[in-house]
Parts: sequence; C-alpha cells; structure tokens
Amino acid sequence: MSIKLGDTAPDFNAESTSGNLNFYDFLGNSWGILFSHPADYTPVCTTELGYTAKLKSEFEQRNTKAIALSVDEVEDHHNWIKDINETQNTKVEFPIIADKDRKISELYDFIHPNASATATVRSLLIIDPEKKVRLIITYPASTGRNFNEIIRVLDSLQLVDSHKIATPVNWKNGEDVIIPPAVSTEDAKKIFPKGVREIKPYLRYTPQPNI
Repeated sequence: MSIKLGDTAPDFNAESTSGNLNFYDFLGNSWGILFSHPADYTPVCTTELGYTAKLKSEFEQRNTKAIALSVDEVEDHHNWIKDINETQNTKVEFPIIADKDRKISELYDFIHPNASATATVRSLLIIDPEKKVRLIITYPASTGRNFNEIIRVLDSLQLVDSHKIATPVNWKNGEDVIIPPAVSTEDAKKIFPKGVREIKPYLRYTPQPNI
C-alpha cells in the first residue's frame, strides 16, 4: 500500500511502550506525527528520539502528539528508552510502537526493500485532526531527520488551514506569507488589513495574519 498526501491515514491497533493502543483513539482531535526508525540501540535513532522528547512543549503548543515505531519488541523499547534519557539528557514520554510482525510498517510503506528488507526507513508523516496525511518525508538510515523542519511544516500547515495563505521558501513562524493566486488583489486587501505587497500580480506578500 502506498499512502499519498491527502489520503486518510489508516487506523490500527498496536502494542507500545504506553500499552496497547488504537491509533485514532491516541490521536483524538490532535495533529499527529507518526515516525519510523530502523532499530533500537542505534546511534542516529537515539539522537532523533531524544530530540523529539525535548520538543514535547513545542508539540503541545501545536496540539500535536508524536508516536514512534520500529520492528523491535516492547521490552527492547523500554530498555533503550533508559539509554536515550541518559545520553540525551531528556525524558521520553511519547509511545514507541513495537511492530514486530511488520503489519503497520507494511500498511504505511515504512519498509523499502531496496534499502533494507527488514528494517524500517526513516519515514515521517504529519496527520491532521481529520486523519488526513499532510506531509510525508523519508530519510535514509544514515541521515538523522531535521525535526526543526517538522515544526516549521506544522506551523505552515496550521496557518494555511486557518487563513487563505501559503508560505514561501524557508519561511519561519512570524515572517511574511504569500497570498495564493486564487485570491484577487482586490479581495486580498479586504482579507489582509495589515497590507498587501505586490512584486508581480501572481507574487504578493502580507504579514503573517495571526500575530
């Protein structure tokens, strides 16, 4: 199964470090970040999960829940968390799924046979409160993910959902945003009272509307 942007994220039941859980129940009305890692007790994964734990308050501010997955056993996850907490000076509190039968990995296309026949790649999905997939990003096992970029995309998606805007290259929260071509300049001036800066008829900026 190949999941694409705009698809409904499949529901599942799983064994995790937080006990047995249903994915939709876990998410509730929150945004979700579901991410796979190749294996427990590996150096890059240790840094990734440690950094994710440190972003707890950032995710909470954005009504977002993180949940990780690998094909290791729950007991391995629990023991590895101790190493993560120790070496990364943090406390992992989000669930880690034990997908030992690979059913969820196959459901979400987390195993790429030409990269590894058994281990999951570094895939990450952002899922909105309607359970729609809004971001899919996959890294090779040798490259740790940029979770600051994940926060940036979350900010963009949540802003786009609440205002008629788009975000430009390298945009960061607080910077000017783009007015989509579907909105006329005349309408834009009414919608965005902070002003409209026109570079070209199709390239127009306005200050971020929610600050």
